[in-house]
Amino acid sequence: MANPIQFIQQTRGEIAKVSWPTRREVLLTTVMVFVMAFVAAVFFWLVDFLIRMGLTGLLSLFS
Repeated sequence: MANPIQFIQQTRGEIAKVSWPTRREVLLTTVMVFVMAFVAAVFFWLVDFLIRMGLTGLLSLFS
């Protein structure tokens, strides 16, 4: 078991190896997440609307 100082040194060494994204990459990824969430929301709204209209039409035949 390593002592706490060695642990901290090893941790800092591993953190230095991490490839951190640039500000532009973070911004672009964030925008893409919002765009894809919007597209998914519109898609599921459209599917819900079509199913609701289909069921309403089908049920109106029996009333």
